[in-house]
Amino acid sequence: MSLFRILPDRIGVIQKQNRPEDENSWRYKLYVIIFQANTLAGRIFDTILSILILANIVLILSESVDTIAARYGSLFRKLDLFFLIVFTIEYILRLSCVRVKKNFVFSTFGLLDLIAILPSFFEYFFPQSHMLMIIRSFRLLRIFRIYGMVKFLDESRELVFALIRSFRKIFIFLFFVLILAFLLGSLMYLAEYHHNESFSSIPQSIYWSIVTLTTVGYGDITPITPMGKILASFIMILGYSIIAVPTGIIGGNMIKELRKNQNDLICHNCNIKGHQDDALFCRKCGDELHHSK
Repeated sequence: MSLFRILPDRIGVIQKQNRPEDENSWRYKLYVIIFQANTLAGRIFDTILSILILANIVLILSESVDTIAARYGSLFRKLDLFFLIVFTIEYILRLSCVRVKKNFVFSTFGLLDLIAILPSFFEYFFPQSHMLMIIRSFRLLRIFRIYGMVKFLDESRELVFALIRSFRKIFIFLFFVLILAFLLGSLMYLAEYHHNESFSSIPQSIYWSIVTLTTVGYGDITPITPMGKILASFIMILGYSIIAVPTGIIGGNMIKELRKNQNDLICHNCNIKGHQDDALFCRKCGDELHHSK
């Protein structure tokens, strides 16, 4: 069975293990608010938490701008302390209301919560680590739980498997592109190095060929000789065709993966087959499908 199929069930099992047994206790009520996103109080709590995380990220980004940091430095330090206190209290509350604390500490969301507050404490000992607090943005992964998006993990299975099945072909393709970049860069070096200081070495020329093949085109290095311009035109056109290859490889594997999930269920109305395993109605005429028991 696929990991992406059992993951939502596994999350549900862990939540049941962590849920306090006494439904009248304060721990259970706090657990419902903090962990149960399907309740009104839980959604409000998680939405406020997401807003605080976003505000903290904006703060960290603003602190990296020297002109803004110089003007609002004292305010930023106070806000840093405020977010540290809020996220620390939230982590303590989460830890206090779960039944099996070890399961929470080493769970994905538990580790994210811990990582979110650790950089702030490290800053007191290592001031250079202040920008590490940007990792708090990973806590936005909670949006999958807040808005019930875990169910979409099953739909992402096809994409992940398509990427895995395409890895070997893409690796070989990238290796070929790398060799091509070395070859074209060397040719451009031979065409330009006597007349153009920008192509002063083969590594510099290879850098230019990679930038051109990927159609990035920084423009910091440009050929000036007729032969160099002809070769550059060929590389530019070649770059457009190269970009389409990985897309075709992944797309082809995605189609194969989607077809695997289709069955031979036939619609009795229009006689079309190839429906998804969980389909209830025909994908063409909309008539109800009759699954065999």
